[in-house]
Amino acid sequence: MTDTFADLARQAISHIISSCKITHFLIGLILLSFLIGLNGCGEKQQKVALSPRPVRFVVAPQPTLSIFHNQTGEIRAHDELTLGFRLGGRLLTRRVEVGDEVKKGELLASLESETGENQFNSARADLQSAIVSEQVAAANLRRMKILMPSGAIARVQLDNAMVDWQSALSHRQTSENALKNARENLDWTRLTAPAPGVITQVSASSGQVVGAGQTVVTLAEATGLDAVFDLSESQVRALKNVQSLNVSLLSDPAITAHGVLRDISPQADPQTRTWRVRISLNNPPRAMALGASVQAPLPEAGLGGIRLPASSLSQSGGTPAVFIVDRRNLQLEMRPVIIGRFSTSEVFISSGIRAGETVVTAGVSKLRQGEKVSLGEGLE
Repeated sequence: MTDTFADLARQAISHIISSCKITHFLIGLILLSFLIGLNGCGEKQQKVALSPRPVRFVVAPQPTLSIFHNQTGEIRAHDELTLGFRLGGRLLTRRVEVGDEVKKGELLASLESETGENQFNSARADLQSAIVSEQVAAANLRRMKILMPSGAIARVQLDNAMVDWQSALSHRQTSENALKNARENLDWTRLTAPAPGVITQVSASSGQVVGAGQTVVTLAEATGLDAVFDLSESQVRALKNVQSLNVSLLSDPAITAHGVLRDISPQADPQTRTWRVRISLNNPPRAMALGASVQAPLPEAGLGGIRLPASSLSQSGGTPAVFIVDRRNLQLEMRPVIIGRFSTSEVFISSGIRAGETVVTAGVSKLRQGEKVSLGEGLE
């Protein structure tokens, strides 16, 4: 009985010892597998970290000198004349309206001429009287010259006759000038066209009292057409380097005309601070009539630069920057830049990069200075 119990105890202890060995073995095996797994993951992570990141890029193009914007203008005549009377008075008639074509010498408007006619008639009558007086004085002088040699008259009488004739002659000349002035004043009550053209504006109506020199009508001479634009200072500076450009009709851009820069106003408009620019048009189509709205691509100085996608922009210390790829070692350089102009889709770099450099165009927020990359999709 005692021996049987002892055998059972030895078997139980042996079983327990065997179980502990197996357990220790299994635990060691699990730990070894875990360490091997960690080592494998580390190798994968190291491989991923060492693999260069592919980037999209663009080769920086040559910088543009300026940006062109479509500017709206108006068709005007080469020469526009503001016409008015040379003396004041009440406007009797105005015979033209806006858009009327007129010929040289055609009557446009007239003032009440009653006063002018009276002055003319008075001056004419005074001249006739002066002519008669001069003729009488001349005849008396001739008679005195005949009588003087015979001693029939005294020397003083001849001298008086000479003075009378000279006075009458002077009066006649004065009357002739007065009649000429009266005739001119009467003519000035009639406003005529100094050249053929089209009436573009009327500024006075019948019955209105106008002053001397006040504009009554505006005449566009039939000497050619200009496209007129009001431009900013930067556009005017850039336009000085442009000799010719194309102008198109705003309502139908397919209708175009070639033009050359004619003149730029010497000073800015005090209200709008813009300069008036005239582009002389060569053989414009009939659709480009006076007053038609036109457009032309006009440059604006100071807004040029190297054109890049807006996605190229990053920041370095709060200032704009881009990533440049060094083609020799394919490392990134974060370079600060100066922006000349930008929009939602593109940016113009005025300083900081050179044409021909490789610029990253996507994913710039995930890149860092000195990082190794590989060139993916891009524009050479």
